[in-house]
Amino acid sequence: MCGIAGYFGKDSIPKKKIESTLESIKHRGPDNQDYFKSLNNNRNVYLLHTRLAIIDLDKRSNQPYKIGNNALILNGEIYNYKEVKLELEKLGYDFITSGDTEVLAKVLLEWGIEGLSKLEGMWAFCWYEGDTNKLILSRDRFGEKPLYYHESNGNLFFGSEPKCIFNLLGKKLNLNYQQISRYLINGYKSLYKGKDTFFDGLKEVPAGSYRIYSTDVIKEGRYWEPQFNKQDQDLTYKDSVELVRDSLIKSIQLRLRSDVPVAFFLSGGIDSNALISLAHKELGYKVHGFTVMNTDKRYEEMDLINETVNKLGINHTSINISKKNFLENLKLLIKAHDAPIYTINYFAQWNLMKEIKARGYKVTISGIGADEIFSGYYDHHLAYLSEMFDNNKFRYKSALNEWKENISSIVRNPFLKDPNYFINNKNAREHIFLDSNFFSSLMIKNYKENFYENNYCKDLLRNRMANELLHEAVPVLLHEDDLNAMYYSIENRSPFLDSNLFDICQRIPTIHLIKNGMAKSVLRDSVKNIAPEKIISSKRKVGFNIPINNFLDFNSNEIITELLSDSPIFELINKTKIEKILRNNVISNSTSKFIFNFINARIFCEEYS
Repeated sequence: MCGIAGYFGKDSIPKKKIESTLESIKHRGPDNQDYFKSLNNNRNVYLLHTRLAIIDLDKRSNQPYKIGNNALILNGEIYNYKEVKLELEKLGYDFITSGDTEVLAKVLLEWGIEGLSKLEGMWAFCWYEGDTNKLILSRDRFGEKPLYYHESNGNLFFGSEPKCIFNLLGKKLNLNYQQISRYLINGYKSLYKGKDTFFDGLKEVPAGSYRIYSTDVIKEGRYWEPQFNKQDQDLTYKDSVELVRDSLIKSIQLRLRSDVPVAFFLSGGIDSNALISLAHKELGYKVHGFTVMNTDKRYEEMDLINETVNKLGINHTSINISKKNFLENLKLLIKAHDAPIYTINYFAQWNLMKEIKARGYKVTISGIGADEIFSGYYDHHLAYLSEMFDNNKFRYKSALNEWKENISSIVRNPFLKDPNYFINNKNAREHIFLDSNFFSSLMIKNYKENFYENNYCKDLLRNRMANELLHEAVPVLLHEDDLNAMYYSIENRSPFLDSNLFDICQRIPTIHLIKNGMAKSVLRDSVKNIAPEKIISSKRKVGFNIPINNFLDFNSNEIITELLSDSPIFELINKTKIEKILRNNVISNSTSKFIFNFINARIFCEEYS
């Protein structure tokens, strides 16, 4: 994990700007900072790199990595670099390092963009070919690693974070008030539905894609297209479970490759417990789990966490979230993210990262992606009922009874309490942008953006999962995970976002995804007799959430006065209406999230206007 930045264009970049840019992303790579520059055919290229040493700690693996007239800067990890290295050695390539960067460079030399299909990993890289004066940007399949760019007057600026682009530009870009309004009204699930970022003119290289820049030509394309129409109806439930177990073990094994210690996130859910249990029992890894404790009893999971710690006998550290200096710390984090914080749980996770760093870890393992490839949300149950209603009436009857017995009583979203929600209307999505009409009424100008989704397949459940994976949930989680981890110079890895595991999950027939009222049934059974039974059989989808009034006392006139003081945010939001919301003693869950977003948007606008 590292930081990258660069420029490709006709101008020359002063050394002071280069140094300030490297300093701005030093937190992403405190172990080494360096840059490469070249002038070729009246085009200047600058490649900047800050290194977090994870694999091959020797300085020989520092970047920019130069080979012939070419240069590479990489943020991320190529997990299967050892296997690909053997293939390259058979073709006659020699290696002077034991890391993955040199492997990627020689993959690009030998196979070009087509070679990316051989790689399992997470990456954002820039590859410069000196002989052809061509520059290539690329991002991993699921977008685990960020890569922003800005094009202006034939010049390209790019980097891991907006701040490094601003440093190279010598100015900040203007705020994108459309994206700010979208965040306020529709929340985090709306942020990656389109191509907007929080700044005008700032874009992200799409996941699974590349951009090629030559003298006056820009070519963009994809090296990977996820396939969602691959169900194998002959695949039995037992075979599905075995395939998932084997693939997940291999994925974890690859992601434990590291020359520094690896820590694990631990919650009471099946996702983190599956990873920890397999790493501990099947791979013999000495696991250290980290948990952030929740003060809200509705989301507290300590009994389940203790079950894992005691049954597996693993090392465990938990922390409580301090409410002290909440606004000051939030301002610090927003400035670090160059964006509002998407959900309050990532403020909590930032605190946990601090503890992980203090314990000497440079790599973490998280469970991102499991909900979206195995089915994990309450609306998935209703989409499953709809699919069974249409295609398997016998299974529908039993599934409905299982939902009533196991799930209906623990669902809080009012729309999802109706088992016929999708049966009556396949396009029902009111549960996603909950209360958005009310929040829109708080704006100076009424803002309305209807929910829409991409059509990847006809299966309602699989299509919802695909949209969450590519547009709604996973991009948000990856964005926040990366920035929180890199704030403390930590690399985060996600074993569920493995291309082979993904392909296997798409083969599993929909009927197998939910069993006995339990979502993620295939995942649960894949770790049966490995993970604690109490975890496997837990029906709750807890997640992590802390109401905003746990951090701020809205009975305090001092707090209210501060939040209502002059700010650019009141060019968007009606101050009188928001004051009424803040002074209301009864705050719903969705309103609590809106208030958190309002506070974030306020701070963000003040910092970047």
